[in-house]
Amino acid sequence: MADTPGGTDAADDTDDFAQRLTLHLRSWVGAWPPPSSGVHVVGDPARLEPTWDGTVRPLQGAGDGHGIVVAVPPVAVDAVRAALDDGIDRPGLGDELGEILGVGPAAFGTGVFRTTDAVDPSVADLGEWFEHQTEGLPEWLAPFNGPRLVAFSEDGRPIAGVGIKIHDRYGHELSVVTDEEARGRGVARRLVATAARRILDEGAVPTYLHDPANEASAHVAEAVGFPDRGWTVHGLWPRR
Repeated sequence: MADTPGGTDAADDTDDFAQRLTLHLRSWVGAWPPPSSGVHVVGDPARLEPTWDGTVRPLQGAGDGHGIVVAVPPVAVDAVRAALDDGIDRPGLGDELGEILGVGPAAFGTGVFRTTDAVDPSVADLGEWFEHQTEGLPEWLAPFNGPRLVAFSEDGRPIAGVGIKIHDRYGHELSVVTDEEARGRGVARRLVATAARRILDEGAVPTYLHDPANEASAHVAEAVGFPDRGWTVHGLWPRR
């Protein structure tokens, strides 16, 4: 029987995206899917290796709204599991995990994890691509290990940009910054849409993470087509 629009072909595309997302999360947090509830701590040697910007991050977690997977170095599994068994929102947890993982005083945090397999077609492309950091680009784009997408003012000044963190073959995370003068004009939305389309065209999964309190980032994500499905990201940030 021939495939019909929105029928088998669309289902195949959805299944393929879900598979790529699973492969990314297995690489990023050591195992996926998570348990139906609670926190599952796994030992992952990748937590001892440099990540996208050359920094070693000994703890990385993600959740699907029901359960959470947290990856740490194999030697730290038992101690981290015991710490998290007492609750992931309790005061002092970050400092305790920081001591276990050898990073010193730290904050344990939870963010919003978003992804999409279909960018809103009504959001027009914007920006110029740079495969590497070059003179004249904002310094905050320098650490990224993926391409950079930059929007310029009429007089040639960079006013906004997206950096891509290539976590693995399938997981490419977007980070966007917009100068104050360019805010409220849809620049961030268009840059994120453009970058997400490129990632999807290349066969990877675009992800977008933000603080739950960052309403501006949430609005950009929703406008582009990154829904909030209740998924979370978890990390440990050393105190400066």
